[in-house]
Amino acid sequence: MIGPMPASDLDRPLPRLVIFDLDGVVYRGDEAVPGAAALVDAIRRDGRLVRFATNNSSATRAEYVTRLAGHGIRATVDEIVTSSHATVEHIRAHLPEVRRVLALGAPGLTAELRDGGLDVTEADDAAPPAWNGAPLPARFHALVCGLDRQIDYRRLGIAATAIRDGARFIATNADLRFPTPEGFMPGAGTIVAALAATTGVEPLVIGKPQPAMFLAILEHDRVAPDEALVIGDNPDADLVAARRAGIPSILVLTGVVDEAAAAALDGERRPDRVAADPAAVAGLLGVALS
Repeated sequence: MIGPMPASDLDRPLPRLVIFDLDGVVYRGDEAVPGAAALVDAIRRDGRLVRFATNNSSATRAEYVTRLAGHGIRATVDEIVTSSHATVEHIRAHLPEVRRVLALGAPGLTAELRDGGLDVTEADDAAPPAWNGAPLPARFHALVCGLDRQIDYRRLGIAATAIRDGARFIATNADLRFPTPEGFMPGAGTIVAALAATTGVEPLVIGKPQPAMFLAILEHDRVAPDEALVIGDNPDADLVAARRAGIPSILVLTGVVDEAAAAALDGERRPDRVAADPAAVAGLLGVALS
């Protein structure tokens, strides 16, 4: 599956729009993926639109602009879609009754929810310090869960109690792991799974593998699915979402899977092409890295 892309495949027509995942594609933790910035520049020079779509809800879109700049990639807020921002947009469009929200996640999630006009309480602040499972002092319309690196037994219990008390269970994403320079850490999906297990309530998942983030990008930029391309590292999230949105995809092996695992992918998880790294992606697209 690694090799030149035939004219009958992804490059006919040449993609007008290329959507990059971030974790595992552009960087791993604080370290840039070698060649990623050069690939983004090459695609822009070739006259194609570039967008970024991440399931990671731990930072705001403005913070991602700064982070990308630190890796040599220029971007604007409007070029970035995060699962937390997509969650706000979903609530606005489909759940207008949701106003009071309990947030279990990083400060970036809380900031995006508040910027969206929601009344947000962080999990730590929803119960007294000595709380031990009693009903919460206030009820919430929704519990929104994202990646929380400060998760502990108390925060998990508060979130579960809110769900049992009737809060709508919304997950920004269900990624089970995300790549770091040294290996992997648990993703938001591990927290989501724990909440589902203890409450018996299945969440509404907003981010990938659901196609909403990709479809919103296509609609905003007025690009047809077959005129776009997704570059991702996670078959369970990026590739499934691309398939459901009708967008061709390239799996890059700088994130959560290696070549052997990629060869075994099938169904919705199967990419159109596999590339070892950003330089190989450039080769598939026929763009020159400077």
